[in-house]
Amino acid sequence: MKGCKVAGSGVLISAPQGRSGKTIASLALCAALTKRGLTVQPFKKGPDYIDPSWLTEAAGRSCHNLDPFLMPEEVMLESFHQACQGSDIAIVEGAMGLFDGPESAGWGSTAHLARLLGLPVILVVDCTRMTGSIAAMVSGYQNFQSDIHIAAVILNNVSGPRHERKLRTAVEEHCKIPVVGSIPRDQSLNMTQRHLGHIPFPENDGAEPIIKRICSKLEPCLALDTILAIAGVPTENNRNIHATDSTEKHQSVKIGVIKDRVFNFYYPENLEELNRAGAELVLINSLQDRLPEVNGLYIGGGFPEFFLEELEANHKLRTDIAKAIEDGLPVYAECAGLMYLCKAINWQGQRHEMVGAISAEIELSKGPQGHGYVEAEVSADNPLFPIGLTLRGHEFHHSRLIESDKLEFAYRVKRGHGAGEGVDGIIHKNVFAAYTHLHSLGTPQWAQAFVKLVLRERKKSQPLVSLA
Repeated sequence: MKGCKVAGSGVLISAPQGRSGKTIASLALCAALTKRGLTVQPFKKGPDYIDPSWLTEAAGRSCHNLDPFLMPEEVMLESFHQACQGSDIAIVEGAMGLFDGPESAGWGSTAHLARLLGLPVILVVDCTRMTGSIAAMVSGYQNFQSDIHIAAVILNNVSGPRHERKLRTAVEEHCKIPVVGSIPRDQSLNMTQRHLGHIPFPENDGAEPIIKRICSKLEPCLALDTILAIAGVPTENNRNIHATDSTEKHQSVKIGVIKDRVFNFYYPENLEELNRAGAELVLINSLQDRLPEVNGLYIGGGFPEFFLEELEANHKLRTDIAKAIEDGLPVYAECAGLMYLCKAINWQGQRHEMVGAISAEIELSKGPQGHGYVEAEVSADNPLFPIGLTLRGHEFHHSRLIESDKLEFAYRVKRGHGAGEGVDGIIHKNVFAAYTHLHSLGTPQWAQAFVKLVLRERKKSQPLVSLA
């Protein structure tokens, strides 16, 4: 792990299956080790915005995503090393079960990621209604792919000291690895779940105390010194901070980013790439701001359905955006951003007006309309990508387009759902809006192409767009 100050200083937190307690364990580790004075670099395996928002807060350092499906392996590894600069330890939270991946052979799984990174795995096991059988389960995971180093176990949902003793004895005697944590069965440790998992940290007003409560309750339950030894962090930790590039870069355009309680699904790498491409990012609150002086607009994902009345109430911002789009403002929008740009969102029998730039309405349903990885081929002229380019992304949405009028689409979807009927990527003037989320490490053309479009349009229309 050459990017960290100490080679090999990291662990990967996985489990036999999803919802076993990986996130609680990862949050507690990030918060407890940070409290000790260590610099923790968190990562999340897979296309996830929600868990990273919590891990970022717990560690006080931006959580980065690692995904062998979305990004080339060498690019992903370089991103990992770069993110680890100046850190003492990397905590990587896996996804689903250890060997679950998009391909049946295990390619793209958390185990695949552990192998690429060369990190030891700590397995979090939900021990509900289990005692000695845990040894058979853990032993099976140890032997399934022998090159994956399962170094320790964290017990979750432990009912009491007697239960813990039986579990610990079974693991340590039969599997010959230590138990480094025992999380009690405690309702106060539960994090509120929604259809895509936990509620995003920026959306939850009482989120910070939740992390503090988890840390205070679980810190005594974790063998932190043993975990640090497994991660390869020496007792006397060297704290030489890597120098950062402080060279000032000329920012040639202003791109507004709607980032608030509603729209908060942004990969840090996407924002960083826009900045590197020459964009100054201007944050906008969709619930209270008007459109400031910007040359382009980026609207990410989120859960607009929980803020429909407030979004509708900010009529001035919606009107500003609609007028700016008709005047040629470049806009890139993903999922929730696409929904916001449509004429209206219909949910639970109520219709709420949105921006209206896209000639369609949105209907939300109880079941998922698209969930998982996406492969799409660019099939039509558009402001960003050349025809014939194949893109990899992901989608999670419970909404669909209705009442649509002759929309133009840039993508032909080969894997996934997109906007339905094998298409995605709505094109309208200089708007590019898709259900598919892209990651800049997997689609390096995106940031440069968007900034280039913004530059081109800025030259056409001076001065800056200002509707406030």
